[in-house]
Amino acid sequence: MGKECFVHPTAIVEEPMAMGEGTKIWHFTHVMSGAKIGENCIIGQNVFIGSGVVLGNNIKVQNNVSIYDGVTLEDDVFCGPSMVFTNVFNPRSFISRKKEFRKTLIKKGATIGANVTIVCGNTIGQYAFIGAGSVVTKDVPDYALVYGNPGKVKGWVCQCAEEITFRSRKAVCKACEKRYKKDHVGVKLV
Repeated sequence: MGKECFVHPTAIVEEPMAMGEGTKIWHFTHVMSGAKIGENCIIGQNVFIGSGVVLGNNIKVQNNVSIYDGVTLEDDVFCGPSMVFTNVFNPRSFISRKKEFRKTLIKKGATIGANVTIVCGNTIGQYAFIGAGSVVTKDVPDYALVYGNPGKVKGWVCQCAEEITFRSRKAVCKACEKRYKKDHVGVKLV
C-alpha cells in the first residue's frame, strides 16, 4: 500500500495487492488480493474489486459497483453509482466459466453513468460518455456520447464532457475551445 492511503475500518483489503499514494477506500468495500489500484483513486462505499482488476490513476468509483476479474480502467475513469460490469458472456449457475472471462477495457477519461451495464468483452473509448441506465453491448469509439438499451452513439463529447457538434468534419468545444476532427477512423483531438 502506498503512503497517505486511507482504508475505512469496515473495508476488507486482502494482501498482497497494490494501491498507489493518495487512494481512499470507503465503507464496506472489498478488494481482493492481486488487485492493482493506482494513485489518487476514490473507491466508494460497498464496492467490490476482483483479484485480476487493474485501476489506473485518478479513478472515481461511486457506491455499489462491482468490478470483476478481466476489467481494466485506464487513468481518469469515472464509474457512476450502481453501474455494472460483467465478465462472463453466457453465465449459468451450474456451469463454471471462470476460464471464459472476457476482457473489458475502459480507456482514459471515460465516464460511465449511474446504473449502466457494460457487457464483457468490449472496449469503451477514451473520453467516451455513457449515459445513465444504458446497456453497452459493443465497443464504443473515442469521444462518443452513448445512451439507450442497447447503447448507441447519439453524438460526441469533448474531454471536458460538453457535447460537440461537427460541421465539415471539424468541431470546436464551446466550453473549453478544444478542437476536434472526425474522419473514417473516428474522432481525434487536433
